Amino acid sequence: MAALTHREGEVMSIVLEIPENIVEKLRQKALSEEKSLEEISLEALLVQAGSEDPETQADIHLSLSEKYLREAEGLLAKEDWVQASEKGWGAASQILKAVAAKRGRRLRSHGEPNEYLDELCEETKDPELDKLWGLATSLHQNFYEAWLPPRSVKRRVEDVKRFVEKLSGVLGHRT
Repeated sequence: MAALTHREGEVMSIVLEIPENIVEKLRQKALSEEKSLEEISLEALLVQAGSEDPETQADIHLSLSEKYLREAEGLLAKEDWVQASEKGWGAASQILKAVAAKRGRRLRSHGEPNEYLDELCEETKDPELDKLWGLATSLHQNFYEAWLPPRSVKRRVEDVKRFVEKLSGVLGHRT
């Protein structure tokens, strides 16, 4: 069963009833690939729809980045520092994947995003990208270890916003 729940611009939200064992397999795949359940599910749907072109992939990653950034801000307002950290990290990783996808490249392994970010720093001559990426990855670590003080989480989510803005500019998209 699928039910349309929301339509916003070009993005539609639907509710799917999926057997628990399938969700668990998707969750394990997402974990092994350091992706969100949402990202893994969207990738599977794209394969079925035959829409695996670079532009569509980039649009999905950009949309997820924007969504995760909004969610991070909402979680900061609720003082949920750990979840805000993970959403901030998600926003940063998704915008990086959007840039790669637009250029026909998929970032699959744990090391590939770091290698690709290094290439972007050289290409753009913007060393701040590396610093902002490092702050974003510390948010990912904070999700697991909860060691950052609240003010640091807030500052780093702001840093992720700058990172997203910079890479949106590389994409030719302004946030």
